[in-house]
Amino acid sequence: MPEFSCADYSFPLLARQQTLRLLQLLEFVSVDIGLFERNPHFLPSDLMNSPRDFTRRVQQDLDACELRVADVFLQIGRDPSESSTNDPDPVIRAQNREVFARSLEFCKEIGCTHVTGLPGVPHDRDEQDFALAAEETFWRLEQCRPAGVVYAVEPHVGSICADTARTRELLLQVDGLTLTLDYGHFICAGEESETVHSLLPYASHVHVRAGARGRLQAGLAENAIDFEGMLAGLIALQYPGKLALEYVWIDWQGCNCCDTLSETVLLRQRLQDIFIGLNREIR
Repeated sequence: MPEFSCADYSFPLLARQQTLRLLQLLEFVSVDIGLFERNPHFLPSDLMNSPRDFTRRVQQDLDACELRVADVFLQIGRDPSESSTNDPDPVIRAQNREVFARSLEFCKEIGCTHVTGLPGVPHDRDEQDFALAAEETFWRLEQCRPAGVVYAVEPHVGSICADTARTRELLLQVDGLTLTLDYGHFICAGEESETVHSLLPYASHVHVRAGARGRLQAGLAENAIDFEGMLAGLIALQYPGKLALEYVWIDWQGCNCCDTLSETVLLRQRLQDIFIGLNREIR
């Protein structure tokens, strides 16, 4: 059976302790932490202001709900374009490095071995934007290696890695880089699941939610993502990571139109059923 985690930011209207308790009630043993400036549960600014107290309180809350952390997903600004990885301003990039270094320490303290970041966004400078993204991504990767932490980027709508071709280009430029792979960003933009399957060998973490053409997030009944092909590919690759259920509730890309609780439960059951069916075929 695949190992699941669930994003804390699926339930932003609950307090942090309520969210973690809910995940425990849903029988998750792992959580994905969204270290986002728009996520009231885990704010990077709180970490920077008081790293020791922040880490201590987070660990206490995790212990109280018997949860492990599968991934720390860092987004420094309130949206991907704010304090982006490849911001043209060297002052902002230097500040980003400070936040990343502190976030990596936080990761190590809470026993998490996987960090996700964003690749960067276009700043109307084409190849310069891409080169800066590769440079900063390589720096982050080099910080993670001696700490025993895997670093991944999540290609996403509006990023410099908005399609599979551009994503592969970044993977070629940054040796050893892995992906937090979310099919929804590619399917929303019109790519086929078969094309996205080609990125599975680079996945160290997988975000899962239903989606469709023009719909970054959808209910399971409207899903157009080939979850069967995705799971078959992961099984063939002996993927050791988690499947992170990542329904979100934000006023962006229509992502506030789903019942995140019900869809999380339905999708987990659907993925479990697919996994059981695939294993029967293998036997």
